[in-house]
Amino acid sequence: MSNVRRFGAAGDGTTDDTAAVRHALRDGDGMLHFPPGTYLISQTIEVLLADRGPCGIDGTSGTARILMSGPGPAFRFIGTHGGTGNPASFKGNVFPTQRLPTIQNIEIEGVHPEADGIELVQTMQALFEGVLIRRCRHGMHLVQRNRNVLISHCHVYHCSGVGVFLDGVNLHQVNIAGSHISYNRLGGVRIERSEVRNLQITGNDIEYNNHEAHGTEPEPTAEISIDTSAPGASVCEVTIASNTIQATSSPGGCNIRIIDTRGGKDLRPNLWAITGNIIGSQETNVHLTGCHGMTITGNCIYSCSHRNLLIEDSQFLNLSGNVFRRHTPTRGTGVRIEGSHDIAFTGCTIHDEHESGQESGASLLELVDCERINISGCQLLGGVPCGIDATNCSGILVTGCTIHDSRPELKSRHAVRLAGAGRENLIATNHIGATVDFPLAIGPETEAEAHSNVLP
Repeated sequence: MSNVRRFGAAGDGTTDDTAAVRHALRDGDGMLHFPPGTYLISQTIEVLLADRGPCGIDGTSGTARILMSGPGPAFRFIGTHGGTGNPASFKGNVFPTQRLPTIQNIEIEGVHPEADGIELVQTMQALFEGVLIRRCRHGMHLVQRNRNVLISHCHVYHCSGVGVFLDGVNLHQVNIAGSHISYNRLGGVRIERSEVRNLQITGNDIEYNNHEAHGTEPEPTAEISIDTSAPGASVCEVTIASNTIQATSSPGGCNIRIIDTRGGKDLRPNLWAITGNIIGSQETNVHLTGCHGMTITGNCIYSCSHRNLLIEDSQFLNLSGNVFRRHTPTRGTGVRIEGSHDIAFTGCTIHDEHESGQESGASLLELVDCERINISGCQLLGGVPCGIDATNCSGILVTGCTIHDSRPELKSRHAVRLAGAGRENLIATNHIGATVDFPLAIGPETEAEAHSNVLP
């Protein structure tokens, strides 16, 4: 264990310890040990794993702090692994000298506006555990190529950029678990221009990642932001489960945004499961654009200023067992699906529970230019003007739902309204409560059958 004080580090927060830490890295045993204290560095400590051999950083159970007073990452780990996770793809000294670079039990604070926390380049089996990064630009910055990254029990807090940034990276097997990622101006977990597989985001608190705590102008961002619109980008085989994902509403903001604007199918975001999360208090809670083959199940999605769930240009989605609600009079609720097809919306509840109705005037479930949407076994409660509102849609099945409004003063105009051009629609075996106008409103250009519904 290379105690950096024995290599000349002062640890007093004012002396520049850059040279001493580099000395310990060069001539020590590979384990950079920081005893209790505050260590000021002004330049990146660059760890060339192929030359240095296995390397780790330890901050003595969180009692050591690094102050980064220069631009760039406090620590940059650089490996040479250009293969995959397949054992046959490993070459040279990757496993003997480069595996498992470990950063644990330490705080990194930025005191320069362009200071980052830690950057990984071509590493294998990097591990972050018990790390606090705050007031940096980007907290954890992954670039070029990495494999099998574990981020666990960490705090990434109040950064001016992104908390965990997968930035133009080819990365397979990455777990982000049991961590707090909060108050980062440009997003909590953000992926851009990357090829990512086998990503698990599980058991975290990811919240308030927008401009508000920084006193800056708002920029569209999200707690979890995935953009695969760049050429060659793709993010597939992803689980987002058992997280609390919430925020303060911001212009263009989302809790989860997954977007692909290219229009093709091969590399669209697919093979995703978003399950068992608490998601709330943003302009749009979940926003999917250009997605293909996903499940969104068992989430509580609450209080938006635009929509709880907005889906555009997507197909083959299964949305089941979710609760959509409005928990405060100043926010709204509702789901909107545009230009999409082959979606099952089953066993969900959408509830506007306030007497005043929504300021937006949006119906609870809106469908526009959609085909083959199966809505079954749902509760749609308190929709004004409608519970279900479909325009220019075909192959819409509404079966076995309860569509009701029990408010004494404010009533739905229609339980279901179908308008515009559409064909082969069916409304059957639903329980429909009292409304002001007609329970079922079917426009003259819309082809639809309605039978066996229980009407007031």
